[in-house]
Amino acid sequence: MNSTRPLIFLVFLLTLFACNTSNQERLFTEKEIKIVPTPAQMKLGEGFFSFDKNTTLVVSSEEEENYISPLRNKLAQAAGLDLDMEKVAPSTNFVQFILDEKFKGEAYQLEVLEDKISIKASTTAGFTHAVASLQQLLPVELESSKLLESVAWQVPVITIDDEPRFVWRGLMLDVSRHFFEKEYIFDVIDRMAYLKLNTFHFHLVDDQGWRIEIKEYPKLTEVGAWRVDHEDKHWDARPTPELGEEATLGGFYTQEEIKELVAYAGTKGINVVPEIEMPAHVMSAIAAYPQLSCHGNEIMVPPGGVWPITDIYCPGKESTFEFLENVLLEVMELFPSKYIHVGGDEATKTNWTTCENCQRRMAEEGLKDERELQSYFIKRMERFISSHGRTLIGWDEILEGGLAPGATVMSWRGTQGGWEASEQGHDVVMTPGSHVYFNFYQGVPDTEPVAFSGYTPLSKVYSFDPVVDSMTVDQKKHVLGGQANLWAEFITTNEQSEYMIFPRLVALSEVLWSPKEKLDWVGFSDRLKENILPRYDYQGINYARSSFSVTADTEVDLTSNVVKVKLQNEFPDSEIRYTLNGDDPGADSKIYQEPFELSETTTIKAGVFENGKQKGQTFEKTFHFHKAVGKNVSYNPVYHDSYQGAKKIGMVNVIRGSLNFHDKQWQAWLVDDMEVVIDMQREVPVNKITVGSMENQGSGIYFPVKVEALISKNGKDYTSVGKIEREFSHSGIPQLKDFVLDFDEQETRYIKVKAANLGKTPRGGNAWLFVDEIIVE
Repeated sequence: MNSTRPLIFLVFLLTLFACNTSNQERLFTEKEIKIVPTPAQMKLGEGFFSFDKNTTLVVSSEEEENYISPLRNKLAQAAGLDLDMEKVAPSTNFVQFILDEKFKGEAYQLEVLEDKISIKASTTAGFTHAVASLQQLLPVELESSKLLESVAWQVPVITIDDEPRFVWRGLMLDVSRHFFEKEYIFDVIDRMAYLKLNTFHFHLVDDQGWRIEIKEYPKLTEVGAWRVDHEDKHWDARPTPELGEEATLGGFYTQEEIKELVAYAGTKGINVVPEIEMPAHVMSAIAAYPQLSCHGNEIMVPPGGVWPITDIYCPGKESTFEFLENVLLEVMELFPSKYIHVGGDEATKTNWTTCENCQRRMAEEGLKDERELQSYFIKRMERFISSHGRTLIGWDEILEGGLAPGATVMSWRGTQGGWEASEQGHDVVMTPGSHVYFNFYQGVPDTEPVAFSGYTPLSKVYSFDPVVDSMTVDQKKHVLGGQANLWAEFITTNEQSEYMIFPRLVALSEVLWSPKEKLDWVGFSDRLKENILPRYDYQGINYARSSFSVTADTEVDLTSNVVKVKLQNEFPDSEIRYTLNGDDPGADSKIYQEPFELSETTTIKAGVFENGKQKGQTFEKTFHFHKAVGKNVSYNPVYHDSYQGAKKIGMVNVIRGSLNFHDKQWQAWLVDDMEVVIDMQREVPVNKITVGSMENQGSGIYFPVKVEALISKNGKDYTSVGKIEREFSHSGIPQLKDFVLDFDEQETRYIKVKAANLGKTPRGGNAWLFVDEIIVE
């Protein structure tokens, strides 16, 4: 008798049991359903559907092949399943699309049974959304670019009935400030579709580049698409180029490329809205055709920031409208979108006031001022656009001077413009800078890539609601939805763009899609971390980890010279570990549980940990308890009203400022020099004085050109103990700097510190001087 047979049989039984356990007794719970955006309705059943080599994809048209191709390609790549596509459904084990007119607009139903999956919808968007949900029901390993073994490609038995809350769920990309190749735009469209977004706002025209081929006016791309390369300098500190300088930086999309992009987006249920700016943000067009401006002066495409924007279209010339109408005729041939965006923002009308043509137009039309002239401009373009069956949409400045009858307003300066437009019976899209400008910082500025000075973390995006509480029922009906905007002044690469978009776009997708009553930051946080970010890891998307960063709230009690520190993270119930001795935090560091107090110089380092591993960057902050903490400070002149810091104790309160100059830790002087006197209350030995400052030349903030410290025992007779003089130099990087004055130890009671303001910027504007702390040792 062969003694090995019972052993082999036992192994066989155990293997069979294991297989049955993994494949037949898999139980899904509601907590495991982590779709983003969360569906309107879900009903979880028992059991699961398993994708295997015999699963059939039932498709009856090329459109249905497009719907299922993302899932099919991923299963082939990650699971090694090359699924057949057939027109007739087999008896079992298949995925099928069913056209059902009962589902309106973007609504869909996804029904998963143990033997089949059916998807019902009536539109491309509906079917695309259903497939996106199906993808998210599968394991995150679906996104792997490599074949993975031992993954059960199962989805739970479930019925999802879903539809969006808002009809406009968008993302705007600025490709004018920096040009992005079409391949990246395709990637963005794919990622939007995955999140059930439906509107891609294509910002094709701005001062710094014209990005769309117009056959009637070839110079728009021959000249207007290119600028002198000054990328080594800060965006707002770049020199005005001389006429004839070589312009090599830029690019544009041909009409064939535009058609390709628009058609591809259409297969994903995404509408592409072109933006052709007017009457301002058009220096790229004027560089190509100077006669479009009031005075016809030749200019170059600016290489960086321009303010104020005075080189704008001339509405006094009929040729201006002829040009714009011809441009828009070609644009409308390329874009089937119902909406044509015309910008309409930030037009400085200085040249209109001195332009004979403009003044004549105002007289002929009975316009009382240049605001009404801009309204005339927009109303005239609205009539032209509506005569071709389209709807004009513009930034909320188009309200000024009177709104065109059929126009839709995109409200960016808060939500007030949208509120006013909806009150007047106009449709609105809400896109306030406070919540959905993705060019703003999303984490601690000191550790983030250069961005605009606003602060829009992930949780703030999730708090966005396009509907304003004070709106009437009728006003609310005019709110189409919302969108995020990524302006590209500081965005030069695909990777940077991804970093600013993700994961904030994930948060936006949910607040624009899901029923309001289903929005839950705790639940979203879990689904994001467990289901979306791991998928992005597999896909190689350079998403920001800023939401994992630790931040600190501080409260100063200068009567006892104590700082209370509260550590926090955006995600609820995060495990924060920290050290107070300067060591990096680790898995065995102390867990933060409640605010703690500091009374001596301390460096805090902290991080968020999950399963023993740190997520995101290490937070680091030093609280320097120096001799002047809490002492009396007098100012001459006093700091500017806009930047008061902690007021009288701002210079001596231990708390340092960050690169976010709106963090309320900075005191600032506009044009004026700074002079402060610190009363130490008694004579003390001093040998070192440090002045903390900031420079952000793009925002008009400059380091002092001179810093001096003086001491006195009586408050009248001062002796200089140190001086630093420095010449201005261009810098494209916002930075913090301590100006340190060392000297032989001396007894003093009064310390006077002077900092000389640059006064005027290289462009002639007023300069800011920012100081956060004067450290006395």
